[in-house]
Amino acid sequence: MQKTFTSTNEIKSEIINLSAILNLPKGTEAFISDIHGEYDEFAHILRNGSGNTKQKIGELFTGRLTEESQKKLAFLIYYPSEILKQTKKNIKTQPELCQWYMTTFNNLIEMLRYTANKYTRSKVRKAIKPDFVYITEELLYADTTDATKHQYYREVMDNIISLDMADAFIISTCHTIQRLVVDHLHIIGDVYDRGPHPDFIIEHLMKRWGSLDFQWGNHDILWIGSAAGSKLCMANLVRISARYDNLDILSDSYGIDFEELEKFALKNYQPLDSFKPKSDTGTKISSKLEKRNNCVQQAMAIMQFKLEGSAIKRNPDFEMESRMLLGKLSSDKKHVKIDGREYDITDGCFQLVDSDDPYKLTNKEQKILDNLIQQFIASPKLRYHMGYMLNNGSMYLRYNGNLLLHGCVPVDENGEMLSLKLGDKSYSGKSLFDFFEVTLKNAFQKPQTEECFNSDILWYLWTGKLSPLFGKEAMTTFERYFVDNKELQHEKKNPYYSLRKEEWFADKLLQEFDLDTEQGHIINGHTPVKIGHTPIMANGKIFVIDGGMSKPYHKTTGIGGYTLLSNSYGLQLVTHEPFTTRKRAIEDMTDVVSTKRVIEQSVKRKTVADTDIGAQIKKQIEVLSARLKH
Repeated sequence: MQKTFTSTNEIKSEIINLSAILNLPKGTEAFISDIHGEYDEFAHILRNGSGNTKQKIGELFTGRLTEESQKKLAFLIYYPSEILKQTKKNIKTQPELCQWYMTTFNNLIEMLRYTANKYTRSKVRKAIKPDFVYITEELLYADTTDATKHQYYREVMDNIISLDMADAFIISTCHTIQRLVVDHLHIIGDVYDRGPHPDFIIEHLMKRWGSLDFQWGNHDILWIGSAAGSKLCMANLVRISARYDNLDILSDSYGIDFEELEKFALKNYQPLDSFKPKSDTGTKISSKLEKRNNCVQQAMAIMQFKLEGSAIKRNPDFEMESRMLLGKLSSDKKHVKIDGREYDITDGCFQLVDSDDPYKLTNKEQKILDNLIQQFIASPKLRYHMGYMLNNGSMYLRYNGNLLLHGCVPVDENGEMLSLKLGDKSYSGKSLFDFFEVTLKNAFQKPQTEECFNSDILWYLWTGKLSPLFGKEAMTTFERYFVDNKELQHEKKNPYYSLRKEEWFADKLLQEFDLDTEQGHIINGHTPVKIGHTPIMANGKIFVIDGGMSKPYHKTTGIGGYTLLSNSYGLQLVTHEPFTTRKRAIEDMTDVVSTKRVIEQSVKRKTVADTDIGAQIKKQIEVLSARLKH
């Protein structure tokens, strides 16, 4: 909202205020990608500020607090409610508890003051819980060296304890510190799929995080697309959820009823080895659930392939005819012809595929899909969560001179942008991203349960050859289920993934998105960085920060994820060791071991003036200065 000014002095005061803000240190940005539902680990990294909180405690209290006391303070800030409960169990007397409260108040206020010193009072105030704004500001800005003020400070703290507000005040202050340690959070795609609680991640961000953005990932698109009415996105989503024993997320969190689907699947399909479900949590799946997941997976796979065939027929511009493999089955459905060669079918489940019309859904399949998609569209919580991701997200983002995107920019072997031709229009590079973003938002705003161009585009984003979120020649789901041939199952990546090691290619991409090739960086997720490979590419201009936060990727990456930090001093890459469990972290005060590596250091400390917000403030100052002259 634009401010109104009633006098020239008010305008001058605003110019003074804005000019002062320009000279504050740049806030810390954190970049995280590919969370894949790992709520506990993600929340812990947020709580500890990717290791920043512990570092600040060390800077402030080394020589004054023992390492053990510093660790206790850190975990109090991370998990205030739980650590309070744990600590109070070990304190026997009321005077001892009062003394602990006093010491803790002092340490937390000092920590808050140290964390808040790069922000305006207004910004700090917004980070404080409204109930405690007045009290916190009084303690935060009090001059304790003045004897009168010191007594006043002591009286405030005494009253917090006597009025039974101590615990609530401590919790509020810890949450404020968490919010201020990282100024802005970038999530470079794939909040959803595989892990147990993507819904908790969204709830946590909505309740506790102010300044953030998403760059949507390919797995996020399935969920957004399902809420937008795409049966193809939904079929893929339900199949994958059954494959990874995650159907309960959809039923328990979003109210999707699978009873009709389960009865249909168990009636028409029998468990097959190729459809054996996987558990990423390490827990054994019961035989009943394993059978359900196996059969549901088969049912949804067949429906998915049928829907895909129809979508490909409707959209010849997609150039995906090679993926219409149900029509390439032999009459006995024991063989399939791919690229002119015949292959044996393993674990076939084509009993509901009509040889004369392979892409025709049975009446029961159509009924099940219609029922499910209506539930997805009508789920208030799902629409709310997906709306939050859409309102705070984009296909790509230019932020403080950097380009953020989840997957890739589709190119050929020479690094030239590939074009997606739809009708009489072609899209490539930046325009391709812009087209997908507009279509995605339109589809979500006006959900259509019947097949239409917008919903087909949502599915293309998941699996299309020129989708920036997929980045491969083809998705070989059919081959991985039914053909025992590793070569056929291989998914060839877009040349982007080999070219991104080259500095000239990074410069070309930055220019395409109107960014400075000397100062800009490209930040990706999507592809886990394998053991022995570096996430820093193109002479430090491209960062791939998918370090494998999802448990199944730990063997591939050897770590528990990356965070890239951009602060007033430069860039740091933080490598996180795998997280154990939330319970163990709290009980044993076991932190995620984070190793920081400085990868770019500013000669001069960056200020707000060097950021996008700074550019906006400078424009405001110009407008206000012009008003003074008239």
